[in-house]
This record gives sequence, structure tokens and C-alpha cells, in this order.
Amino acid sequence: MIRRGATAVAGFGGVNDEHESETSAPSAGPEHVRAAWSEFGDPRAIASIDEVSTFVSTNHVYRIHLADGSSVVAKVSSYGSYFLFREDHDRLHTCKQLLAGTRHATLLADVLTKDGRVFTAYDGSVWTVFYEDIPRRDTLPRILSDAQIDVFAREIALFHRACADIAPRIPLTSISIKSDAIHLLDLVTNNRTAKRFALGRSELRVVQDHCHTFLVNLDELRYDYWPKQPVLIDWNLGNFSVEMRADRPAEGAFRLFSRWDYDWFRIEPRMLDFYFLSRVSSRTGDRTHFTYSPHTLTEPRFLRFVHAYEQVFPLTDSDVAFLVEAYRFFILNYVIREGDRFFRDDLWRRLQHEAVSIYLPAVERLDLRPILDAR
Repeated sequence: MIRRGATAVAGFGGVNDEHESETSAPSAGPEHVRAAWSEFGDPRAIASIDEVSTFVSTNHVYRIHLADGSSVVAKVSSYGSYFLFREDHDRLHTCKQLLAGTRHATLLADVLTKDGRVFTAYDGSVWTVFYEDIPRRDTLPRILSDAQIDVFAREIALFHRACADIAPRIPLTSISIKSDAIHLLDLVTNNRTAKRFALGRSELRVVQDHCHTFLVNLDELRYDYWPKQPVLIDWNLGNFSVEMRADRPAEGAFRLFSRWDYDWFRIEPRMLDFYFLSRVSSRTGDRTHFTYSPHTLTEPRFLRFVHAYEQVFPLTDSDVAFLVEAYRFFILNYVIREGDRFFRDDLWRRLQHEAVSIYLPAVERLDLRPILDAR
């Protein structure tokens, strides 16, 4: 039995992909941060608190300035399941520990711990967690050069390979892309629960059909038997920093330096990361405007990314085939099923309708044969 306020697991991005919220979303603010810091028991006093939320999602992030001049980051969340939040971040913390001694030892922001376990304060409706305020270096340009695409691909491949190496020592999570798709299919098929999506009957039918196709294709690809590893999915320029190599400017050389956002952390096939990696390497660049077209998966620049990636960590034909399903899952889960959590209501409603009118129909036209032919 877990009491309220117990030591538990936390994470930067609120990765609790629960099927239904445990509570309605109460207001969350600095008062929760102060109460949680008091419970945490750190003797350093809080000097000030600045909100650093993006104001795109439903979560709140704060930077806490402490009396000794140091700082930590706090995340206040109330959406979804605290217990899945706890579970996922136990895996994240384990991942951080297992990467010690590798070139990625300092890449991930860790959760503050108490009595040997990561800490969350939980009052039954709101939970607060604390993280290292890790240093940040350079941000990649919105449109990468060819040389930078090559370096980025190799850096990601090295990180993926390190995560694959430690994956056997990390327990799987209670949810999976398969269980999430099954749940969404149940939601949109039931007349009562389908109302939460504000979609018309024909739009709901599109979602039903794609959930069904996704699950059939997972079975055909034998997803249940695929290796799973930690993946972060949401690679955008606001989530990570790099360290440029001043000694090799002509090559655009850099290394991944820090990553601090874990909104969509999972233990799944590594291919779930690739849609956002295609966006970073695309001709239009990583954008702050929220639109999720799959065209970046078919650009020559993404072919270049895949080629460089495979020099470090080769893909199989099944991996490439799964790219279509990875994109389909992103739209079904993070835009439709969970979009009301990750985006403001106005953004979510727009993206929902774009999902059924633009993004999901585009899945049927995705042709990734050029990737296979180029390998």
C-alpha cells in the first residue's frame, strides 16, 4: 500500500500514459512545489520560483532557485495515472544509472532521490517531482547541413545502441503501444466514451479502421517478439542540446550533450524515435508550428539520415516496414487518444481533425521503398 506523499518515481515529462485520468485536473502551481520541497526534506531554502512551462501542454514546469545559489527543476502534474508515472520513471532512473560509465553518462537529467529512491510528492490528485537542472550547450539550427545530418544520425545511433545494451536489465512497463491501441479502439467504438473526442461518426470510423489496421500489422510483424529498449520519441530542438566540436567546424561535428524532456518515454522498439528524427533532419527543419505531416519520412534528407545511422547501428527490413506503423501510432495515440493531455485544448481539437482528414489518410500513401532500395 502506498500512502499519499510517499517516496516514489518521477520524471521530467509526465510519461503516465494511463487509459483514464484518476482525477479531474486540479489547478497546479508553485504552492505544490513549496509543499513538495518541504516534504523532500532538503535543508536548502527556496529563494524564488520561476515558471518555465511551454504553455503548450497541460503540465507545469518550474525552476527553483535555492538559497545556496544552485537550482533544480520541478514538474507538477495531475493528468493520467500517478502509478504509471511512478513506474515509467523508475525505468528512466534505472536507465540513467545503467548508462554510467558510458559516453552518455551525463546525457539524461536525473530525478532527485530520497533514501535511495526517486522522489515524488503526491497528495492524491497532484504530484510534484524534482530533477537536476542539467547544463545546456548549443542548439542545432532549424535546418541541418548535410554534414550535420550525418553527425546527428551517428550520435542517435550510438545512443540507441547504448540503450539496447542496457535494455535487458530494465523491466518492461505495464502499458505498450499494443495495449494503447486496443484501448483507443475500445474508446472510439463505445458511443459513450467516443464523445470525449468531439469527432463525427465518419471521423470516428477512420480512427477505428486505423486502430484495427495497426493491430493487425503489429501481429504480422510479430511485434510481441521484437526487442524493446528505452526510447524518448519527442526529439525536437527544445528538448536537447549538443556540444559543438570547435576543432572540426568544417564537418559540423558535435555530440549529444543533454536531454531534459521525457514526455513520451517508453520501452518499445527504437523505430518509435524515427518520425521526430526525420523532422529534425528535414528540409523544412524542426518547427514550433504544430503539424504532423509524414512527408519528412520520404525526403532524401531522411534517406541520408538513415544511411549514416546504419553505419553505426544497422536496421532490418522489418524495422523499416515498422516506420509506417510507428508514425500511425504517434497520430493515434499522442494526437487523438492523449492529445488533450499534451496540448492545449485549442491545439488538440485542431490536430484531432487534421489527424482524421490529413495525417491518417496519408499513412496509406506512405511509400518507404526508397529507404529499402537505398540500403
